[in-house]
Amino acid sequence: MLIKKIESCSIHAGVIGLGYVGLPLMVAMANAGFRVTGIDICPEKLERLKHGISDVPDVPDTILGQLIKSKQIQVTDDFNVLRNLDTVNICVPTPLDENRIPDMQYIKSAVEKVAQNMQSEQLIILESTTYPGTTEEIVLPMLLSNSNKAQTDSLEVGQDFYLAYSPERIEPGNDTYFMTNTPKIVGGVTKKCTIVSKTFYEQFINKTYTVSSPRIAEMAKLLENTFRSVNIGLINEVAMICNRMELDVWEIIDAAATKPFGFMPFYPGPGPGGHCIPIDPHYLSWKARTFQHNAKFIELASEINSSMPKYVVDKVIHALNIRMKPMNGSKILIIGVAYKKDIGDTRESPAFEVIRLMLDKGAQILYHDPYVSKIILRRVDIYHSETLTSSVIEDVDCVVILTDHSNIDYEMIVQYADFVIDTRNATRSIPIGSNNIIKL
Repeated sequence: MLIKKIESCSIHAGVIGLGYVGLPLMVAMANAGFRVTGIDICPEKLERLKHGISDVPDVPDTILGQLIKSKQIQVTDDFNVLRNLDTVNICVPTPLDENRIPDMQYIKSAVEKVAQNMQSEQLIILESTTYPGTTEEIVLPMLLSNSNKAQTDSLEVGQDFYLAYSPERIEPGNDTYFMTNTPKIVGGVTKKCTIVSKTFYEQFINKTYTVSSPRIAEMAKLLENTFRSVNIGLINEVAMICNRMELDVWEIIDAAATKPFGFMPFYPGPGPGGHCIPIDPHYLSWKARTFQHNAKFIELASEINSSMPKYVVDKVIHALNIRMKPMNGSKILIIGVAYKKDIGDTRESPAFEVIRLMLDKGAQILYHDPYVSKIILRRVDIYHSETLTSSVIEDVDCVVILTDHSNIDYEMIVQYADFVIDTRNATRSIPIGSNNIIKL
């Protein structure tokens, strides 16, 4: 029986998609004693992983290398291994298409491979962020209609195989909450599916929380990130209002945050990044439209957040104009292109849109980011200044802080820059030269 195998850690687990979600998940399983096979279609990534080189900051090379060497973890692009697995976690990307409609191609492709190789009593869990109904409306029918008709005619979910949804809650670079100590939401298609899935996660996650259906679990994930998107949109709009009123929004937030109840601080910036906040609310608003509901509040927040790169560029243009300089031909130093501090993750980073807008206006761009050594926009290799020196800063017309990495010498930047556009309040503790600092 699968539950007994899970409890004895004698199962062979599998993970499809070895990115920011799948790789930490695979390592957590292996550390719990499971034998794990990871599947990915990127040959370059697989080659790095086979040599113990991690693409994810939350997974150190030393830990991954030991698990690869001991063969506790194996990686492959061969989906036939699914026939030997007791559990399969699907952790593939869920992007939006050009019309901001959920793109299900990666989920469908992974599920098709699972369906073709599905085994008796196999546990299949979707972790990719998606809209409510995906597990039951897309995944389940595909599993029930795989190529082995003689077998699938009699297959019953919750008896012959188990299916559940459990949303990923990975936040790259978070030193407090990581894979094993972040509670795991689990919603199975049947009660037995939920029990089996819960038992599985309990072997390597400190706390699990079960819900009544996959739809509830899918919606919970969207609520978490839409909550953040809406509040970031609110504070971005407040920042714009404070700018008009010549008020320091950062000081205002700090003051409001002293209230011990009824307030949670959010902070403005050049725009949210990462896979979740810029994308997940669109999954929810798209699904809402299928129920004849226009999610005005959610879409307004996304509209405000999407406008922040242009708002930042407009502030740079205004500051240059005051100094009798046009954007065209000006040399601008960007500090930070990762979407958040102290990591190298550039997924959906607002820095790219800021840089694109500046390039469109004829600016010369160079950047410094200790975590990101190369970026290419419109087939143009943006120059990366590996070291940040006083001469580099003095040679530019403007410095724009887009990511507040902890290991940047902001005092030196303020000291030698003509002026600084600070979108993250990174210069908050620098009194000298503060007249050259322009905040968001």
